[in-house]
Amino acid sequence: MGFPYMEAVVGFMILTYIFETYLDLRQHAALRLPTLPKPLVGVISQEKFEKSRAYSLDKSHFHFVHEFVTILMDSALLFFRVLPWFWKVSDLSFVCGHSLSLFYHLFDLLPKLKKSGDFVVLAGLNAENEILHTLAFLAGVMIWSQITDLPFSLYSTFVIEARHGFNKQTIWLFFRDMFKGIGLAVILSPPIVSAIIFIVQKGGPYLAIYLWAFMFVLSLVMMTVYPILIAPLFNKFTPLPEGELRVKIEKLAASLKFPLKKLFVVDGSTRSSHSNAYMYGFFKNKRIVLYDTLIQQKDAHHTVCKNDEEIVAVLAHELGHWKLNHTMYTFIAMQILTFLQFGGYTLVRNSNDLFQSFGFDTQPVLIGLIIFQHTVMPLHHLADGFAKKLGYAAPLRDGLVKLQEENLSAMNTDPWYSAYHYSHPPLVERLAALDEPDKKAD
Repeated sequence: MGFPYMEAVVGFMILTYIFETYLDLRQHAALRLPTLPKPLVGVISQEKFEKSRAYSLDKSHFHFVHEFVTILMDSALLFFRVLPWFWKVSDLSFVCGHSLSLFYHLFDLLPKLKKSGDFVVLAGLNAENEILHTLAFLAGVMIWSQITDLPFSLYSTFVIEARHGFNKQTIWLFFRDMFKGIGLAVILSPPIVSAIIFIVQKGGPYLAIYLWAFMFVLSLVMMTVYPILIAPLFNKFTPLPEGELRVKIEKLAASLKFPLKKLFVVDGSTRSSHSNAYMYGFFKNKRIVLYDTLIQQKDAHHTVCKNDEEIVAVLAHELGHWKLNHTMYTFIAMQILTFLQFGGYTLVRNSNDLFQSFGFDTQPVLIGLIIFQHTVMPLHHLADGFAKKLGYAAPLRDGLVKLQEENLSAMNTDPWYSAYHYSHPPLVERLAALDEPDKKAD
């Protein structure tokens, strides 16, 4: 009898869930505290604190339910061998092949093919072809995921976010975005999945290198294409109008030799009143995007940033990540991790015991990748300091406070929970890091 891989994976998943639930309980207790952290007293109003507390507790309650249902479903899918059953019933490759050929005929892409079956034969996509079988399997998984996740998405958006004044999208916009996402998956997934399967089947001893090279190129392409072609399908991007704010941002970029080519405002207000700003682009073609909520509310009664300096200070923090090469370091680290994962996959992809433990009689490429992913489950202070060196300490401090207030982010955070989950340090720690050098200087 082989090693019980599936039982070990399910056990690890449950242990991880127990540990993360313990952290969630610690954070929930911190959220229930009726008073502000001492460093925020006099900085955050009591009214904002109460709103933030109520919002965070609502999200926390929702999170407990969502995570419990998720671990229950994921464990059941593995333990009761639902995936191998679905792999067997999704053997509809012949039907999918005819559907693809019909699609091509409808758009007159293959005018020389007179019969729908010709495309299947010429492409080598017969009824036993693994690529078509995999695509049928993925289609079913996508439908299942959409159905199971939909109630949670609807409740989060139209109950929790709406209750606290953040949701701005209509039910029509919600479903339009969902179907756009499905459409993109239908268009992009087949060529990507087909390429991966082809590489695994033909890769030989250099499989890990070929897989990594493909994913590396794909990530560069997607990072380039997404903001230009995909993101505009969901949001409207317009150039930031000429004015004092634009001049200050361009001046900041020039002082850092940041190759800023375009400044955009995105209509985030059509979906949410949350605010944000980010940058993207390669080499000499960098772009900065500001949420319209950040700018529109600048002069409103409930300001996010009360002046241009605070917006520029927040951007100085983001540019700090670029100047200190944090983005590049993260990208390199992800590439190394991806290569190591593919290397590990090549060692186990032909393991009969591994596949049989999860209930599979055959060894499909995609299933092997999914199983392997299950078996291997088992720098922001510097950026703030950079913004401070540029002379933006006070505006950054005010900007962070305003963003925390208007986004109703948690004021009280458990240190264990923060260390495990947060990509940025909590507000209290960031303010302390900004204030401490000044105190030493005094």
